[in-house]
Amino acid sequence: MSTYWCARVHVIDPETYGKYAALAGPAIEKHGGVFLARGGKQVILEGGNYERSIVARFPSLDAAVKCYNSPEYSEALKYTIGTSERHMVAVEGLD
Repeated sequence: MSTYWCARVHVIDPETYGKYAALAGPAIEKHGGVFLARGGKQVILEGGNYERSIVARFPSLDAAVKCYNSPEYSEALKYTIGTSERHMVAVEGLD
């Protein structure tokens, strides 16, 4: 069953956070993830003001969790500490 990473991000330090983005993309793709939305134009309908929203589809919940816990993604996550406030969830789709 497809699983989606849904993230909302408030970036505090764009330059350092950019290093996360550069490493995260290849790590996500390596684990079968495909970006469906990545920081495009948005309208906040409810909740806090996170200026970036990201949605990535994975082939399964297992693949999504393995990606998050992988050495490649863990390396990318180092660049989020102190550079952003994030809310992220992996949720199974309906297919």
